[in-house]
Amino acid sequence: MSEAKPRILILANSSGGLASFRSELIRKLMETYEVAAAVPMGNRVDELNALGCRLIEVRMERRGLNPISDYSLFRQFKAIIRREKPALVITYTIKPNIYGCLAARMARVPYAANVTGLGTAFERGGMLKRLVVTLYKVSLRKAKVVFFENAENCGIFTREGIIPEEKTCVLSGAGVNLEKYSPLPYPEGEHPIRFLFMGRVMREKGVEELFEAFRHLRADGCDCVLDMLGNSEENYKDRIAACEAEGWLKYHGFQTDVRPFIRDAHCFVLPSWHEGMANTNLECAASARPIITSDIPGCREAVVDGVSGLLCKPKDADSLYAALKRMAETPSEQRERMGKESRRHMEENFDKRRVVQTTVSRMMR
Repeated sequence: MSEAKPRILILANSSGGLASFRSELIRKLMETYEVAAAVPMGNRVDELNALGCRLIEVRMERRGLNPISDYSLFRQFKAIIRREKPALVITYTIKPNIYGCLAARMARVPYAANVTGLGTAFERGGMLKRLVVTLYKVSLRKAKVVFFENAENCGIFTREGIIPEEKTCVLSGAGVNLEKYSPLPYPEGEHPIRFLFMGRVMREKGVEELFEAFRHLRADGCDCVLDMLGNSEENYKDRIAACEAEGWLKYHGFQTDVRPFIRDAHCFVLPSWHEGMANTNLECAASARPIITSDIPGCREAVVDGVSGLLCKPKDADSLYAALKRMAETPSEQRERMGKESRRHMEENFDKRRVVQTTVSRMMR
């Protein structure tokens, strides 16, 4: 009778996100460990089950701080860790990082956290930021390692005294699967130029600036279309309908396979306010598309400015408009060359296989 494998427990805020960005890591871990994941049950559960990852349902409010629901989440994590008796706990996103790591620390179970972005608390500052910093200091004190998706986020945590530098590891985000997101033929024809946005439809992804910049482009007579993919987390139904009626926006909602939309796009655009590492930038760049994105940590790393894409100022519709206009006026052959440079940049810096190998070797020290 074979000896049972030691168990790794993953805590995350989304089954879909886990399937999208951590499948390769789970597959690698399962060579040595049994893997279970405690997540809210959403989409792509079947994919995780097919990997052999055993799922445990948790109830979680992803956004905002609610003492009652957050305490309930902490108790859920505490009970799951006590029952599962894992050899290691791995956490992703803010609430699992805080409450899951705290539960693992109290149970004296080794744990590794992944900071996939700082969220609005750090951007807004004030009392909320001080509270989150305090919670992080307590929960991460005994972490084996804390992974970051960009160097700036890591620097903030070390400067705030949350975690010592020797316990940090900066990854190239989650990396990108270069086989799944392979170079796609560049669309033929100059007009209309199709821009693509993929992400949650919300202010912090820069959609207000995007709508304003596109209206400016259209007023200038630019023959352009914006394809928008993603769930709307805020009330944009009427705004989207109005933009669609104007003829320049095509809203497709959430899509499980984005590659057909990348194939039809001339350029990807993400004017986000803050990111850990924007996976959509990486996926479109790996597919050989030029990128327009914000000059912020977690976005700028995906672009060689002026070579594989263009950077714009965050929260600045005029800067975004200028970048969109410049791209629209760039000849198709040059945009295609920029897309090829995007792919080269991904191959050199964001190969998911290297990210997975670094992650596993650092966790198992």
